[in-house]
Amino acid sequence: MSLTAPQWLAKIRALPLPTKVKIMNVCGGHERAITLAGLRSTLPANIELIPGPGCPVCICPEEDIYAAIQLALREKVILVAFGDMLRVPVNVSKSEIRSLEQAKAVGADIRPIASPQEALQIAQRYPTQTVVFFAAGFETTTAPVAALLAQGLPSNLLILLSGRLTWPAVAMLLNSGQASFQALIAPGHVATVMGADEWKFVVETHRLPAAIAGFTAESLLAAIYSTLRQLLEQNYFLDNCYPQLVKPAGNLTAKRCLAETMSVVDANWRGVGSIAASGFKLKDLQHDARIQLPDYASEQRQRGGEMPPGCDCAKVVLGNIYPNQCRLYGAACTPRSPVGPCMVSDEGACRIWWAGGVRR
Repeated sequence: MSLTAPQWLAKIRALPLPTKVKIMNVCGGHERAITLAGLRSTLPANIELIPGPGCPVCICPEEDIYAAIQLALREKVILVAFGDMLRVPVNVSKSEIRSLEQAKAVGADIRPIASPQEALQIAQRYPTQTVVFFAAGFETTTAPVAALLAQGLPSNLLILLSGRLTWPAVAMLLNSGQASFQALIAPGHVATVMGADEWKFVVETHRLPAAIAGFTAESLLAAIYSTLRQLLEQNYFLDNCYPQLVKPAGNLTAKRCLAETMSVVDANWRGVGSIAASGFKLKDLQHDARIQLPDYASEQRQRGGEMPPGCDCAKVVLGNIYPNQCRLYGAACTPRSPVGPCMVSDEGACRIWWAGGVRR
C-alpha cells in the first residue's frame, strides 16, 4: 500500500539529516508541483529544493526566437508555436519587435498551438500557404514532432526546430565541479520518453543519489526521501518513484522516431552557451525551415545567448540562485511585463514562484 503525503513527510522528518542538504529538481513541472503544493514550507528547514534547467522556453536560444520573429514579419508564412513562446522577449531595443506576440500585433500571421498535431492540421487547412512550425522544447515535445516527420509531412509544412535534450545540461553542471546540489530529482515526463536508464550517469559517474519522480506530492516526497536515505547510508542508486509510466528503456517507438528523423548535435542554451550533444537537428532538409527559407539567425544575434541587461535567468536555470534573488524579480520583471524568459512560461521558475505567492 502506497504512503500518503503526510506519511512521507513524517518519514523524512524522522531522518537524522545533516545541517544542510540541497536537492535539485530538474523538471519545470516538478517545480510547479512543489511550489503550488507548498512542499518547501512543510519540509525540514535544512532541506533545500533547487529548481534546475527544466524549462525549455527559458533556455531556447535568443537567435532562434529572433529568427522566428523575422520569418513571421518578412516572409509570407503562417508561423505556429507553442503558446508560451509567443511572449518570450529577445534582447533588442524597445523600439524593435521583441517577441512573437508583438510581431502578431503588427500584422504577422502567428498562431499559438498546444500540440504538434495542430501544426499539421493548419498546414492541411491552408495547402497553398507555407506554414512554419517553431518547435521549441525538450524530449517530451520533440518526440511528437519526430512522429509527425516519420509519418510524412505535407510539402507546405516546414519545421524551425529548437529541440533540446535535458540530461546533457545536468551532466555539464556536474562535470564543471561547480554543482551546488548533493542529490537529484530526475524529470518524470522526460524519463517516460527516454527511459530511466538515461539518468544512471548521475549515480555511476558522479556518485550522487538520484530518483525519478512523478507529479503528485506523494511521488515527489517519495523521491526526496529516497535521495536523503541514499545520502545518509552512502548507498547510491537510481530510484524510480514513477513506475506507473517510467520504464528502464523508455518509449521505444518515440525513441525510434527521434533516431530516424533527427541527429543529436552540440547546441546553444540561452544564457548558458553551447552544451555538447544537447540538441536535435532535422535529417529531412526538405522540411527544414532553416534550409528552405532565409536564415535570420545571423551571427550578430548569436551573442552567447545573452539575457537582457540585469536579468539573472541564466543563474536561476543553473540553480545558482533562487528566482527571487534575481535583481529584476518583482520589480522590472513580472508575468504581466516579463524581462527574462523564466517569468514567461508556466514551467519557468520565476513565473512559478510568482504564482506561488513569492513577492519579495
